[in-house]
Amino acid sequence: MNNLLHVEYGQTGRSSNHNDMGMREMQARAYDERASQYLLIKAPPACGKSRALMFLGLDKLENQKLRKVIVTVPEKSIGGSFQNTNLIEFGFFTDWLVNPENNLCVDGSDKGKVSGFQRFMASNDRILVCTHATLRFAFETLPVTAFDDCLVAIDEFHHVSADGDNRLGGLIDTLMKNSSAHIVAMTGSYFRGDTVPILLAEDEAKFTKVTYTYYEQLNGYQHLKSLGIGYHFYQGRYIDALTTVLDASKKTIIHIPNVNSGESTKDKHGEVDAILDELGDVIKRDPDTGILYVRSKGGRELKIANLVDDNAAERPKVQAYLRDIKAADDIDIIIALGMAKEGFDWPFCEHVLTIGYRSSLTEIVQIIGRATRDCAGKKHAQFTNLIAQPDAQDDDVRASVNNMLKAITTSLLMEQILAPTIQFKPRSQWDGKPLPPSTVIIDDTSGTSVSEKVLEILNGDKNEIMATLMANEQVVKEAITETTPPEAITQVALPAVIQNLYPDLTEEEMEQVRQGVLQSMLIGQQGGLVDGKDLPSDADVDTGSGDEGSDSNVAGKQFLKMGEKFICIDNLDIDLIDAVNPFHGAYEILSKQVNATMLKTIQEAVSASKSQVSEEEAVILWPKIKLFKREHQRDPSLNSSDPIEVRYAEALAFIRKMKQQHMAKQGA
Repeated sequence: MNNLLHVEYGQTGRSSNHNDMGMREMQARAYDERASQYLLIKAPPACGKSRALMFLGLDKLENQKLRKVIVTVPEKSIGGSFQNTNLIEFGFFTDWLVNPENNLCVDGSDKGKVSGFQRFMASNDRILVCTHATLRFAFETLPVTAFDDCLVAIDEFHHVSADGDNRLGGLIDTLMKNSSAHIVAMTGSYFRGDTVPILLAEDEAKFTKVTYTYYEQLNGYQHLKSLGIGYHFYQGRYIDALTTVLDASKKTIIHIPNVNSGESTKDKHGEVDAILDELGDVIKRDPDTGILYVRSKGGRELKIANLVDDNAAERPKVQAYLRDIKAADDIDIIIALGMAKEGFDWPFCEHVLTIGYRSSLTEIVQIIGRATRDCAGKKHAQFTNLIAQPDAQDDDVRASVNNMLKAITTSLLMEQILAPTIQFKPRSQWDGKPLPPSTVIIDDTSGTSVSEKVLEILNGDKNEIMATLMANEQVVKEAITETTPPEAITQVALPAVIQNLYPDLTEEEMEQVRQGVLQSMLIGQQGGLVDGKDLPSDADVDTGSGDEGSDSNVAGKQFLKMGEKFICIDNLDIDLIDAVNPFHGAYEILSKQVNATMLKTIQEAVSASKSQVSEEEAVILWPKIKLFKREHQRDPSLNSSDPIEVRYAEALAFIRKMKQQHMAKQGA
């Protein structure tokens, strides 16, 4: 099976090493910002956010004189991440200790937990762990001033939103406006483009951000060497396609489709039985653990956990067993529906196989995070998405096309998240020393300044911009199927996203951000930057200075390989940048993995739902339409088999209509 993405990592060990206070790289980065009242930690799964919060909370209690630390998690099972932890033996000044009565992530009624929360707030106890729900319910019973000089920590912060109906979002807004509470927000996935903003822009601006990228995390592992993201398209039943993507020798989590999705048979228990039949013969179910023993077709004995079964007597036994896994041989395959995603820790997991597309980038990040734990003996992690291929005869072909394109788009963004991040540095701040890998210099010495806001966006928020762009389904569909010119995206859709996310930017700053985002994408599509000192001896080099390829001319410069030539990144033509199709890789996947007839069906389904040409797009396309007429000696045709020519024809019709309306007004 072909992977859309295959990334090799350096195994540097940096993300796993500890400093003299017992902190990993990410934890130390967060601790450096411990004096901030509002702190937002954006870091991937498995990098130690829970312990980072312990360090921060204890410092606020001991050194910043706060009264209490309240840790909230989305569900009870994740509360175990904040159990008593010995920190002194690793160099920290005190341990993390939670009194048993202050751990509210246990079984019991909401009423009882609210009472426990109220008791804690009235006592001299200092640390409490509860669920988001318990915090919300308790908050309604207490005056907001009760949280003065307290730290409220929200784990899995992406559960919050600025939507008026989101009670946790409203709670945070109230705390910030009406109390002296400190807030630490932590998430492994922070993408405003998924749905509505997590925070209002004015609230987010108050947070100090600590960002630790997925690439930093994975590159700093000791054992994991590579990660792959792959697709498999099937027709008929997904069960029949399982054998092509499932290797029973790999430690695997299988997520079956939601019962409301097109891939589901609507019988979740029947699907589990069918998967078990594909794996082999069920020998027994252990009465104590609920674990299934299956004799594989290759003769191995597999231990399989069924988390789809919601039987009140069986599921708790299976969950208890999984929480206590100590060795790789303890379990082989987990079959789940909505579980085994967020906060679920199985370090030995090598493969996550997800059936059906997932609309949320956050969910994809969490699922991939199950396989990207560092573990001795695990060199490769794999995410596979098994997606229904549209049937040209199906009345619902448009829905299938939408699902397929959304799934591929999501993983294109994952490609940016999991690969080295392009960083931008102003020339005025460069000391002339060798640049760090994947660094682009912005020339701000010739009268053009670069604000700190622009740098912050380019170096921290590029993926959020792309996530928001990808939330525009019409743009995504037309770009992936290449039924619209890339300039319609780069010069119309992308600036609209930037303006919406950052309305306070000047026009010059918006253009700097736009070009920086596109530069990053172009660099990623061409395989990354090459330092001048690393150019091949026989390289065909374009430095833009006329003195091509001399050693003095390439020193300290970064180059991009375009075809057979290495072009200095400083001299990238704006027309080249504007011609970047952010979704070109997705079109390549489609063209390689579906036949020509199916590709035509997909393009036709997109064209049938095409949006109207906008005035901005018509202005952009007008020079191309004129060039087309000169080259072909005719107007572009609406009946052409070339989707780009059809788009030109639609834009030309729009322009003529606008001209007629203008002339009619003048005549009147």
